[in-house]
Amino acid sequence: MYYRYFCILQKYLINTKIRYFWAHVFLVQVYLVFTTNKFPWLTIIVVLPIFAGSLIFFLPHKGNRVIRWYTICICMLELLLTTYAFCYHFQLDDPLIQLVEDYKWINFFDFRWKLGIDGLSLGPVLLTGFITTLATLAAWPVTRDSRLFHFLMLAMYSGQIGSFSSRDLLLFFIMWELELIPVYLLLSMWGGKKRLYSATKFILYTAGGSIFLLIGVLGVGLYGSNEPTFNFETSVNQSYPVALEIIFYIGFLIAFAVKLPILPLHTWLPDTHGEAHYSTCMLLAGILLKMGAYGLIRINMELLPHAHSIFSPWLMVVGTIQIIHAASTSLGQRNLKKRIAYSSVSHMGFILIGIASITDTGLNGAILQIISHGFIGAALFFLAGTSYDRIRLVYLDEMGGVAIPMPKIFTMFSSFSMASLRV
Repeated sequence: MYYRYFCILQKYLINTKIRYFWAHVFLVQVYLVFTTNKFPWLTIIVVLPIFAGSLIFFLPHKGNRVIRWYTICICMLELLLTTYAFCYHFQLDDPLIQLVEDYKWINFFDFRWKLGIDGLSLGPVLLTGFITTLATLAAWPVTRDSRLFHFLMLAMYSGQIGSFSSRDLLLFFIMWELELIPVYLLLSMWGGKKRLYSATKFILYTAGGSIFLLIGVLGVGLYGSNEPTFNFETSVNQSYPVALEIIFYIGFLIAFAVKLPILPLHTWLPDTHGEAHYSTCMLLAGILLKMGAYGLIRINMELLPHAHSIFSPWLMVVGTIQIIHAASTSLGQRNLKKRIAYSSVSHMGFILIGIASITDTGLNGAILQIISHGFIGAALFFLAGTSYDRIRLVYLDEMGGVAIPMPKIFTMFSSFSMASLRV
């Protein structure tokens, strides 16, 4: 009898050792996956926000606090994953595309899920994570339909990161459009008194620009090849007749001019900022405008260099006019948020001049302006919104003496205003 118990115990110990052995093997495999470039970092970073956001509707309804904390945790987790992936798996001295992921998506037309990061897209992706996390914190006072509100913010998060990391033209277009409907709903449902007018104007401008973007993407993808291809690397090495390249360039330019925005396609921006909730304004000023600048560099400048050299003098003239016109118009605005919006349009003129200069110094300056204005613009809209939450005033001629009841906000607003002036 004792011998049987001894055999059972020995068998249990052997099985336990085997389980421990395979557990250690699994942990080693997980460690190796996370410390090598085989792990699909970019796919996880792009898909996580919208997937986690869809789970908001299945959370038990225990008040808005649970939803808000859940969204903030998702944004912070996303930002930590992005920072970790770029710190340990991105080589700053390597100018090539890194963390490349290429999967067959749809057989028809050779649609591919292709993502990659280089020095141009590194900054905007990190900026997107940081600004979205701050915007989620700024949305804490939102209580009406908070589930839908936070889901839309997370959906925008995925679309924006997907746009900055796409290496396929069609995937770029899909990610570009992914943030369109969330912005429209955020504006039309949580905006001010004229929110429907502003939302309609926004959707007309941006959807109209998207038509030109789609035509350009299909034209570049279908030209000069037996099989349609939307691969960025293939399109970069493709040569076009001058007239056709100019047509493609104009189509992409219209699409990106609406989003950047470039004069005279900028009038939707002040109305949108004037009516949107300030957390939405942070996303618009900090990230959405930068998508237009990124597209102008990534597609117009890289894929269509000859047409870009032809249009660059005219873009510099338009950028100069935009700086002066928007800055002058900003001084005449009574609405604080509209004044900040026109100052953003003026700053976009500097980015346009840097892109049109076709020099390393100008391009580096444009990228620096993209990052710096992303922080400053988001901060100014956050302070304008928090001021409105406290004093319920948005018109400048009614806000005299706010330094007395809100000294800290006044100090921060003055500091960021000086930073905006310096930029």
